[in-house]
Amino acid sequence: MNGKNAAKPQQSHSITAIDEFDRRILARYQRDTRHIAQLIGEEVGLSAAAVQRRLKRMRESGIIERETATLDARVLGFPVTCLVGIDLFEERNAQINTFKQAMLKQAQVQQCYYVTGEYDFILTVVCRDLQDYERFTQEVIMADSNVRSFTTWVVMDKVKFGTALPLAPDQVAPF
Repeated sequence: MNGKNAAKPQQSHSITAIDEFDRRILARYQRDTRHIAQLIGEEVGLSAAAVQRRLKRMRESGIIERETATLDARVLGFPVTCLVGIDLFEERNAQINTFKQAMLKQAQVQQCYYVTGEYDFILTVVCRDLQDYERFTQEVIMADSNVRSFTTWVVMDKVKFGTALPLAPDQVAPF
C-alpha cells in the first residue's frame, strides 16, 4: 500500500483546560519568556504570584513544552537555509522510524516533519554555504539507501519565522 495520501498520525497530548487568563498570559509569554510575571500580571489583570502559579501549572501539564533562545543563524555562520522534500522507497514503520532517528542525530536539521502528499518528509536544514549543503546531501541524504529522491528549495528571504500560536482573542476562536 502506498502511504502517500494516507493520514499519518501525530502524537497527541491530553488537552488541559485553559481559561482566558491563561491564553492572555501565553500570548505574551510565548513571544518573550523574559517578561517578568509582574508585567504580565499587570497586562492581564492578575497578581505576579497568580501568573507564576499558572505558568508552573502549564509547564507541568505540558502546555509549555520548553523555553528556548532564538539565535540569529546568519550571525553565527549559518546564512543558508534549505527546505528539503524527501521521498523514500519503502514506507513501512521500520523504515520511517529509521529515517526519523537518523534526522534526530543531524545537528544541521532544525526541523523534520513526517508529512502526507508528494514527499514523505520535509526538512529545514541550515548550512554555512552551498558546499556545506552539498556535503550534507552526500553524507546524509544520498548515503541513505531508502531515499528515492529529494528536492531542495534554497530560502532567499526569511519573511516570517516563529513558533508563536495565535492565542490573542482576535486571532482564534475559543475552545
